[in-house]
Amino acid sequence: MPPALSDDPALAGLAARIADSRAALVALTQDLIRIPTLNPPGENYRLICEYLDARLSAAGFATELIRAEGTPGDCAAYPRWNIVARREGRRGGETVHFNSHTDVVDVGQGWTRDPFGGALEDGRIYGRGACDMKGGLTASIVAAECFLAEFPDFAGAIEISGTADEESGGYGGVAYLAEKGYFSPDRVQHVIIPEPLNKDRVCLGHRGGWWAEIETFGEIAHGSMPFLGDCAVRHMGAVLQAFETTLYPALAARRTEMPVVPEGARSSTMNINSIHGGQAEKPKDSTALPSHCVPDSCRIVIDRRFLMEERVDEVQGEVRALLDGLAASRPNFRYDLRELNRVLPSMTDRDGPVASTVARAIARTMGREAQFVASPGTYDQKHIDRIGKLKNCVAYGPGLLELAHKPDEWIGVDDMMDSVTVMALSLVELLAGGGTQTR
Repeated sequence: MPPALSDDPALAGLAARIADSRAALVALTQDLIRIPTLNPPGENYRLICEYLDARLSAAGFATELIRAEGTPGDCAAYPRWNIVARREGRRGGETVHFNSHTDVVDVGQGWTRDPFGGALEDGRIYGRGACDMKGGLTASIVAAECFLAEFPDFAGAIEISGTADEESGGYGGVAYLAEKGYFSPDRVQHVIIPEPLNKDRVCLGHRGGWWAEIETFGEIAHGSMPFLGDCAVRHMGAVLQAFETTLYPALAARRTEMPVVPEGARSSTMNINSIHGGQAEKPKDSTALPSHCVPDSCRIVIDRRFLMEERVDEVQGEVRALLDGLAASRPNFRYDLRELNRVLPSMTDRDGPVASTVARAIARTMGREAQFVASPGTYDQKHIDRIGKLKNCVAYGPGLLELAHKPDEWIGVDDMMDSVTVMALSLVELLAGGGTQTR
């Protein structure tokens, strides 16, 4: 019996159900991992939604499968499918919504286990998406099932969604649903996103992100006579040098009041995602030698993460000013700057209803105060906040953030069990009057 509940007779039944759910928790997590929902390109979204449909329908949820037609990536081969399930209470009240993304990133190299095998070893379940975030999705489903069995007379409603494309921006998932009104404050009042921020942390929001492509231009010529052309890669080298000497030190000196973890993310950061210059890379099976040409184009993609204290137009302007400075000082320097995407920072109030409720549940379950944090990267809270206009949203779920997207990704079963308890206690407080309305 979870110690958080053992001292409360009104919650003894819930405690017993949670304790008995361990095997089902493991099995569900393994089943979800074994559906390879790789994004890109967006595989098996319909399959995982149908699996969740069967599971949630059996628990009395009314379900909708919703295709985000016309969103980035949606096509006949890879349709963007989402599921929203809703279970109405016997009385009117507020709605608690658990939102999890179903997509996972590329497997990558370095695995010692089957990335889609869902192996259980020493209390850990291994697989791509185990931590980020099929373990959190499972925990929310099991918590809801345990709560519903013990508190059938609850007020309000519970929603559980499995959504597409969070790993590529969420536009075929939560953004689409928010545009259709699924996260409007008159429909949903509390949102918990079970991202892997650790079982004793409440994540209040995230930094902002600005993504852009920079292209420098040159003139093609014979590689034996580069003085007759103009090397775009050398121009890009000047850009990178200016980043190193000017921009990166400026970013490192800025600090935020946001409780961002890890510590290094309390500063502004920028990553260079990719660089491409000159001829296209030859196919892996090609033995041809390259031709001798001066490259007339070079492109980089930058990923700039910014703080609540910064404005996105200032972020963009800082990069453009650096490039304009090079154009003024470097002969023949020409560039193009194209914005790819922007996400504003998002933060909810730590004293708000859902944040404070989850924090109390953590303290009761773990025997220590919850830590309030903010995420270094963005997640689907941005769409619930900006499009849905719903501020009362947090991320809370099992798993270690540093395991996300890594080889041999895993989720701890004990951590999932603790998170089930936290989520169930949160439902009790928000929908069942703190636990007084038992069967």
